[in-house]
Amino acid sequence: MTTVKKPIDIRTREYLAELGVDLSILETRNLPSFEDAQQLVIADVGLSGRQHLLVPAAASAWVDMKSKARSDGVVLLIVSAFRSFERQLDLLRSKLEQGCDVETLFLASAPPGHSEHHTGRAVDIGTPDCEPLTKGFEETPAFSWLHLNANRFGFRLSYPESNEFGFCYEPWHWCYVASDA
Repeated sequence: MTTVKKPIDIRTREYLAELGVDLSILETRNLPSFEDAQQLVIADVGLSGRQHLLVPAAASAWVDMKSKARSDGVVLLIVSAFRSFERQLDLLRSKLEQGCDVETLFLASAPPGHSEHHTGRAVDIGTPDCEPLTKGFEETPAFSWLHLNANRFGFRLSYPESNEFGFCYEPWHWCYVASDA
């Protein structure tokens, strides 16, 4: 996966300007930019029936990884996968409307145009008996299994503690980075 570090996307600038957000809180972080994936397939279907989309290579790797984990007694679930620029924008808008302050928001969420989810290669992973998208995921057998095995399937932990982009530690966020993507 190629990431390009470039200025904040023009659409993102316009949206943040409307909100009165000081762009310097993002510009100093030198976030990579990502385009929305164009070719997506269903990688998995959640318990609610929601279809989770990934690019074909990532979807295939996900299916293989999930199957191997299951054979090892570990259940992996996709909480979130592909997310378009517009969907990312809607999520951020919703969080701001709920009263989340801007600085806290951008420690936990990428601005539109800068989310790995746009690539169709990122997955937020959950497991039964663990609240989704929480640091508690780190204490699960699923996280231990991923830590030991995910790289064999082309996945890496995107935002470890003290990551270069300044995002909060996200033990659930993994991205397919194998060269055949």
